[in-house]
Amino acid sequence: MGETGKEEYKIQSFDTETQKLLKTALKDPSNVDLEKVANIIVDQSLKDCVFSKEAGRICYTIIQAESKQVGQSIFRRSLLNRLQQEYKDREELRTRSLQAWICYVTFICNIFDYLRVNNMPMMALVNPVYDCLFRLAQPDSLRKEEEVDCLVLQLHRIGEQLEKMNSQRMDELFSLLRDGFLLQEGLSSLSQLLLLEIIEFRAADWKMTDAAQKYYYSEVMD
Repeated sequence: MGETGKEEYKIQSFDTETQKLLKTALKDPSNVDLEKVANIIVDQSLKDCVFSKEAGRICYTIIQAESKQVGQSIFRRSLLNRLQQEYKDREELRTRSLQAWICYVTFICNIFDYLRVNNMPMMALVNPVYDCLFRLAQPDSLRKEEEVDCLVLQLHRIGEQLEKMNSQRMDELFSLLRDGFLLQEGLSSLSQLLLLEIIEFRAADWKMTDAAQKYYYSEVMD
């Protein structure tokens, strides 16, 4: 199967014409409208949480291909501009559609995970990503299992990288999570379990001990 198989899988939810456009962007980006491609990827990421988890790899591949081919970053600039637009409207997005909001957070964290400058995460994304995670740690979000689940998944994925970029904000975020876990009423038992697990995960230096894995995994399965 290899890489191509993976790419096929990720774009098969699009119509034939869009699939063709994306395939060209992945291999020959100078031949397509890269701003249009960026908008298509963001639009789909806001609708489809499965795609939003995979989109970072597609974006990374297009950016690498464009850089080798023409030494430019039209796609990256278009992508970041669009992410910034959505970021500014994030509260309206959350009000309008909880699922679209969760997809957006998943997508921006995915982009943070994949996009690198000199092998480092992009500084421009650090505070927006933190702001999204802080929003998920507010009392009204902690009462929604979907938002807690999203928060914990993102912290598992990028928490360690994010802490290296700004440890003070990570301390503040976990202070909110501890308060939420200990003091907030109305948390579901699953949300409490997820919060406790991520608090312990960070305390163990972003590693899951075997005992913790067995405990939390069996609890979730039950």
